[in-house]
Amino acid sequence: MTKSLTKLWLQGFKRIMSSVPAAQAEYLRQATKAKRRKRADAAPRRAPERTAQAVREAREPRESRVRPRAGAWTKGEWTRSYHSAPPLPGRLVNHLSYGLYIPPKAGKGPMPLIVMLHGCKQTIDEFAMGTRMNVVADQHGFAVVYPEQSKHAHAHRCWHWYDDRDTAGLGEARAVVSLVDSLIAHHGIDPERVYLAGLSAGAGLASLLALNYPERFAAVALHSGPALGEAHSGMTAMDVMRRGVRRDPVVLIDAIVDVARYPGMPALIVHGEADRVVAPKNAEQLGRAFLRLNGFIDRDGNWVSGALRETREGAAQIQDYVIGQRRVVRVCRVPDLGHAWAGGDEAVPFHSEIGPNASALIWAFLRDQRRRSVSAARRAAVR
Repeated sequence: MTKSLTKLWLQGFKRIMSSVPAAQAEYLRQATKAKRRKRADAAPRRAPERTAQAVREAREPRESRVRPRAGAWTKGEWTRSYHSAPPLPGRLVNHLSYGLYIPPKAGKGPMPLIVMLHGCKQTIDEFAMGTRMNVVADQHGFAVVYPEQSKHAHAHRCWHWYDDRDTAGLGEARAVVSLVDSLIAHHGIDPERVYLAGLSAGAGLASLLALNYPERFAAVALHSGPALGEAHSGMTAMDVMRRGVRRDPVVLIDAIVDVARYPGMPALIVHGEADRVVAPKNAEQLGRAFLRLNGFIDRDGNWVSGALRETREGAAQIQDYVIGQRRVVRVCRVPDLGHAWAGGDEAVPFHSEIGPNASALIWAFLRDQRRRSVSAARRAAVR
């Protein structure tokens, strides 16, 4: 009996001892897994490798959440061409590339025309797509022309708005005027309803055109534009963009324009309050300059005519300066908007969905303005 108990005990002991290595192995396996999991959690996560399709999609411009999108000009006629402008000093050939949009609702009579001047690092296709001005043209039946700065003239396609020499900004302004004259002659454009609109450097060139050729344009719209009169080089232009002009804008405008003989220029000024490229102070100074040009204030800045009405469009703050019932100067400040076209297609650089639709806002202001020709003014005087 004792021998049997001893044998049973030895057999049980052997089974217990034989299970120890397996338990130790399982323990080691579980400990190793825990350590690996801990290291993985502590290590920075690596982004999954992108497929070739994902890389291709990242390079392509993303679609906007704001409609309509890339087909903004599909309803009417979009034509790309170039205009042979008058030669500049030292340049016998002066070709100005442009895009022309004619809406499908164009009537038999003369059409209004908006001259759209793009900003730096933009093409006219991007500008048309981002602003969606052609969509507004479809709705209201006006033509749109987009002059395009050449990369040979400026590496970033910037207009030389700050340089009024014949070989720079003034030469570019003359080329635009020559293009407008050609469109009036050949495309049924109403010469009394030609308007200017520009973004950033394009707004600067629009200001230069408004100052030097007021008889050709009925009104101007300046989006994120620099103040007038102080910049005369690339360096001083950057300085004005960063903080505005140092001198009184009224004094500056009197130095470059004979205000007593100036026929006036209705102006809409749109600016983002979060703009870090062209400081919002520029909008305030542009407003004062155009108040002076339109006879609201005298050379000392004193109020002499008109009235101020303040309204809002969504979050945007709007100041309307009116004479009688006519809105002559409008300043629109858009909160949270950076250096971008308000209410535009955010898939395109320098355009944002923030704020009111700037293109619709611009047309609502421009459509009531008219530059009466000399002959029309004389006929009215006779009557």
